[in-house]
Amino acid sequence: MPNPYLQVLRTPHALPMVLAAFVGRLPLSMVGLGSVLLIASETGSYGLGGVVAATGAVTTAISGPLIGRWADTHGQRRTLLPVVAIFVVAGCVFLPAVKQDWPLWTVFVSAGVAGACIPPVSSMIRVRWTHLLRGTHRLPTALAMESVLDEFVFIVGPVLVTFLSTTGHSTSGVVTAFTLAVVGSLLFAAQGQTEPPPHGHAARSGPTAIRSAGIRVLFVVGAAVGAILGTLEIALVAFADEVDAMSLSGVLIAALAVGSMASGIGWGTVHWKQPLRLRLAVALVLLTVLSLPLLVIRDIWLMIPFVVVAGVAVSPSLISSFTLAELLVPRSATTEAFTWIGTALALGVAVGTSISGKVVDTVGANAAFLVATVAAAVAAITVCAAQRVLRVPAEHAAEPAMAR
Repeated sequence: MPNPYLQVLRTPHALPMVLAAFVGRLPLSMVGLGSVLLIASETGSYGLGGVVAATGAVTTAISGPLIGRWADTHGQRRTLLPVVAIFVVAGCVFLPAVKQDWPLWTVFVSAGVAGACIPPVSSMIRVRWTHLLRGTHRLPTALAMESVLDEFVFIVGPVLVTFLSTTGHSTSGVVTAFTLAVVGSLLFAAQGQTEPPPHGHAARSGPTAIRSAGIRVLFVVGAAVGAILGTLEIALVAFADEVDAMSLSGVLIAALAVGSMASGIGWGTVHWKQPLRLRLAVALVLLTVLSLPLLVIRDIWLMIPFVVVAGVAVSPSLISSFTLAELLVPRSATTEAFTWIGTALALGVAVGTSISGKVVDTVGANAAFLVATVAAAVAAITVCAAQRVLRVPAEHAAEPAMAR
């Protein structure tokens, strides 16, 4: 059988689009950590750096659906160019504000504006794949590939920004992240052959995507998966510290990503016959069950394979969510629907990190894994109860069975 990923990449003009989007989305995993390292280097306060990074994450989550709606209405290129321009200005204020000890409010404002204007390339490329491959068996494979690339970005980005910030100048990590965001977004915007047409009045006057009951269910799923990822990132590092194996904390986090990437790659090669809503429910139930052993394991070498196994259910949950979102809303609201899931993920990460950190401080690392289990269970119950709501509308009845 031909490799389905190669088939996807052979779509006309697809490869330059994918490469530009990869460069443009790397900063998503770099800007926050780079800001923390820069501020900590200048002020000695990781706490202040964390609050500033959280400010940017919150504004990213808030602005995402709004930028998505603008892109649906006016087109991706016309939306990206002014967003990138504001992002550059905010970055040019943020760096001297930190380095030259400007008033603290200028640091928070510039970080907030930069966060709000991080180009949403990850959502936009999913819309482009939907435009190029809608109604074909290659679309789920393309969306699976994007989820795998997201995982890869969140492996490479933190390593790159940490290396740059700690081995070179303290600003190197943040400057590199901002540069990649600008260059990648401009290259992505230049790919006019793959850009979907704007929907103009239909997107502007139509109801917002979040008014769809199905998108609200997927918002819960996105928030739960985000909480799981945020929890595991904190709890795994804390676990390694508790068992005197802090040097292996990066291995634990990488193990989670490896499990998720492997399942995502496999998921995109299968021609599924089961409805998407059912596959999503099964993935979430599996995620709940696979997180349970993490509550009791106390050996670092036993924890690593179980973390890989737990990660197996992460990508299928996200792939199914994004694919369902595309089918549950009108074409004029696709970008906005995707950005709502992205917003939910960001908010979930913030909540999961916060709650699990407190549990680690008061009870211990193993107990913190319970936050991930509860989040997965809530999402699984929600999706199981909302199977009727997640049924694909009649107008999509002609879509391939594997997409439903």
